[in-house]
This record gives sequence, C-alpha cells and structure tokens, in this order.
Amino acid sequence: MSLLDQLAGQVLGSLAGANGQPDGQQQGGGSGALIQVLLGLLQSQGGLGGLLGRLSQGGLGEQVSSWVGTGQNLPVSAEQIGKVFGGAELSDMAAQLGIPGEQLAGHIANLLPGVVDGLTPNGRLPDTGAEGPDVGQALAGLAAMFGKG
Repeated sequence: MSLLDQLAGQVLGSLAGANGQPDGQQQGGGSGALIQVLLGLLQSQGGLGGLLGRLSQGGLGEQVSSWVGTGQNLPVSAEQIGKVFGGAELSDMAAQLGIPGEQLAGHIANLLPGVVDGLTPNGRLPDTGAEGPDVGQALAGLAAMFGKG
C-alpha cells in the first residue's frame, strides 16, 4: 500500500468518524476540501518543517515529536490547534469549507497526527531533494485522489 493510499484511508476514516456520515459526505465540502485546506496550511508555513516548527513553538513540541517519531502518536485537541493558529487564521481557513473555525480545528486535530506520521517515514522528515519525496507533491497527489487537485 502506498503512502498516498494510507493517507487517503486515514483522512476518509477520520472524516467519517468525526461526523458519523459516509466518506466524503461531510457538510462544508467534504474530504477533498479539507485536504485542500491542509495543503494550503502546509504551503503557508513553508512546508512540513515550517508547520512542525510553528506547532512546536506553540507548545506542542511533545506531540510533534511523537508524530514524527516511530512510537505512538500523542493526541492534540481542537483547543490546542486554536491556540497555535488563532481564531482569525482558523476562521479564514474554515470559510473555505463553510464551517466554523472551532469545527475546522477539531478536524485538523484529528487528521494532523496521522498525516505527519505518514509523511515522516522512519521517524524523520523526508528529504525534499532528488533522493526523497517532496511533501507538497505527496499532498497534492492526495488532493488529486479526492478530485480536488
């Protein structure tokens, strides 16, 4: 199973579990729109390293280390995500989905540990050069799988 297949399964499973509806049937645009928001979040932070740095500086260093590492992923709450990104930034992202910022924070909190874990094989950030996968390309491919790329 490829990395993108694994991530797609995690995203769909998380979305279905979050709202009790079948995959891709969530209010506010579905899984493809949420993937686009996550992709935009990664890009706005300068990639995976930048996003993880911001989360660490926001007090989530222990969680970030667990997601990148090879052990169990520590959870993060919607409130913690809200503190890192702030209400205005979350509201701007949530407007793309037509949902409240608090709801988006919950989705990000549910998805981010698995996405980061999937993008950090062997407990380290992937290379972005010719020898390793580009995280942006991997997430763009994931978005394309949902018909939003």
